[in-house]
Amino acid sequence: MSNGSEYIVEVKSLKKNYDKVEAVKGVSFSVSKGELFGLIGPDGAGKTSIFRILTTLMFPTEGTVTVLDSDVIKDYKQIRNNLGYMPQRFSLYQDLSVEENLSFFAQIFGTTIEENYELIKDIYIQIEPFKDRLAGKLSGGMKQKLALCCALIHSPKVLILDEPTTGVDAVSRKEFWEMLIRLKEKGITILVSTPYMDEANLCDRVALIQNGEIMSIDTPNEIIKSFDRKLWAVKSNNIYQLILDLRELDFIDTVFPFGEYLHVTTKTNDYSESELKDIMKETNHRNVEIKEIEANIEDCFMNLMNN
Repeated sequence: MSNGSEYIVEVKSLKKNYDKVEAVKGVSFSVSKGELFGLIGPDGAGKTSIFRILTTLMFPTEGTVTVLDSDVIKDYKQIRNNLGYMPQRFSLYQDLSVEENLSFFAQIFGTTIEENYELIKDIYIQIEPFKDRLAGKLSGGMKQKLALCCALIHSPKVLILDEPTTGVDAVSRKEFWEMLIRLKEKGITILVSTPYMDEANLCDRVALIQNGEIMSIDTPNEIIKSFDRKLWAVKSNNIYQLILDLRELDFIDTVFPFGEYLHVTTKTNDYSESELKDIMKETNHRNVEIKEIEANIEDCFMNLMNN
């Protein structure tokens, strides 16, 4: 047992290897009580490996990990009793009904639906009309809500959600995050991983992770404020050719597609909007549009990757 940390979760110099593949490369972070902490990064960044270690499903190769002052190796039973986990893939029993799944998970933890109904009420009332439907027959959004209810039914102190909104529609994603924020207000500490950069703004703090390494940890606002260069949104009549032409220019640093625009940075902040527009016109681009914009989390992520 630990001697009483101020943090609910502490990860120090965590490494995880699979044979010769180093999936997690010396990651360190901590999460405070009642915090909504996001692990943000693409597939293969190491998010699931970290969460599987936090939930005591896998041993670390190196480093120390504690959850609720308990070591993930020595005190795994104690951690599991106080932890709610929603894995990346829907893992409930497809051939049991909604109500049967929920009752089963309650029984595993020695409780009942009625005992902790107030905690799941806001979520469960949305799927209660379908309580007799088999879990395998639910829509993606309904499966998501059922999995969250099952993770909460024993009133855990910590909730760990691995890419919970992947593969669901935009409305379900929005509803899910509203549910998470309400759970946070009830004092539950939440760790969530996602590849969706826009979801980072809904977290108290985020860790941006790529190739098993954390590139930055801070509040979303502070990460955005750290973007210390001019950023331009650019488009023309031929966006693909524009990418190629801009990347050929010596003074251009980065060019990334963002919807109908390209987000462009220069190696110095010396260029004006009119100068850049004139340069692009010289390369025979028509309908050129350029404007200076504020960076978002995704811009910051791409900038950190490029450093």
